[in-house]
Amino acid sequence: MHNIFKNLTFQVLTAIILGVLAGIYFPGFADTARIISETFINMIKMVIAPIIFLTIVLGIASMGDMKKVGRVGGKALLYFEIVTTFALIIGLFVAHYTEPGRGVNFNHEGVADIQKYKNEAAEINWIEFFTHIVPSNVFKAFTDGNILQVLFFSILFGLGLTKLGEQGQPLLRSFDRFSKVLFNIMKMIMRLAPLGAFGGMAYTIGTHGIEALAPMGRLMLSVYATMILFIFVCLNIICRMYKFSLWKYLKFIKEEILIVLGTSSSESVLPNIMQKMEDFGCSRSVVGLVIPTGYSFNLDGTTIYLSMATIFLAQVFHVDLSFAQLLTIIGILLVTSKGAAAVTGGGFIVLAGTLTALKVIPVEGMAILLGVDRFMSEARAITNLIGNGVATVVIAKSEKEFDEEKYENAISEL
Repeated sequence: MHNIFKNLTFQVLTAIILGVLAGIYFPGFADTARIISETFINMIKMVIAPIIFLTIVLGIASMGDMKKVGRVGGKALLYFEIVTTFALIIGLFVAHYTEPGRGVNFNHEGVADIQKYKNEAAEINWIEFFTHIVPSNVFKAFTDGNILQVLFFSILFGLGLTKLGEQGQPLLRSFDRFSKVLFNIMKMIMRLAPLGAFGGMAYTIGTHGIEALAPMGRLMLSVYATMILFIFVCLNIICRMYKFSLWKYLKFIKEEILIVLGTSSSESVLPNIMQKMEDFGCSRSVVGLVIPTGYSFNLDGTTIYLSMATIFLAQVFHVDLSFAQLLTIIGILLVTSKGAAAVTGGGFIVLAGTLTALKVIPVEGMAILLGVDRFMSEARAITNLIGNGVATVVIAKSEKEFDEEKYENAISEL
């Protein structure tokens, strides 16, 4: 019994329940809870950039082949595009047939809050988004925690270090030791995960209240059901094709799933999931390339939510979308969803940009979603997390960079 209380999974789960109760009975605690949650996430962000840098550099050095780096990156991007397209189509299909927007009345409450998202969406230049991957100042990329820019520089640094051959070995050994120090720091930070989960949940419930869920219940149920369908049908099929167990993988990362549930942020477990995927059998080189890239380009949960939110708003305003318009939504979201993680305000800004481009659904209707968006962000973040882990295993297996012995040892301990 004493061991249960020491278990991080049990601690995080208990913290989430206590957070819900604190939010219901002490809503005035919400501001303090937000500070607690944000402080925990900031502690994680503090080490994300250096951990990504070191993991990628050490991974590329172990590959020692520029062609292989390009091949792994190319496979990952192709996989991301195929799977997110499936996620998008599933979201549109389920929302079309469950009709979560039927009978929902639009009131103008919250419309003023939408204007800032409209303005920011109008400012997004998607060509600039992709060219922005190249940092003008590498130190700024690290201080801002810009994952894609850090990823780009890390790949170049790793390739440059590889070309040094034997001369680069002392630096590699130092990087390896530095990497171990950072992961030890991560272990210390993760002991505070229950506090972060408690703060995040108390803030969400205390700010929006359980009563905010009632009028939007059908949309929330549809979104959660679609995410579950995507994970246990689509991703499960992929897992079976590549001969590993989805269920055992989920059990292996259960602590990370619960932390994301409490904090509503997949970033809160980014360094941890990289370590976990290595322990699961994936090589460091594949993990270093696939996970950070996936955090910007493999957003299955976000894609499902954006597609369903678009159809939901069309139903609220009684807009009958034609087949051509549905294809347009797919095309727009395939591009805009890739920026959701890199743009501040994420999903809402991208949704505003999508509706603006579509020009048939009032952007002001997004005000309906403001109250419940936070309650659905957990589902988005968890689905994104699970999808990126599956992608890493798939790419590792396709590159014969998967250690079956480590995998067997990992699942035998569950």
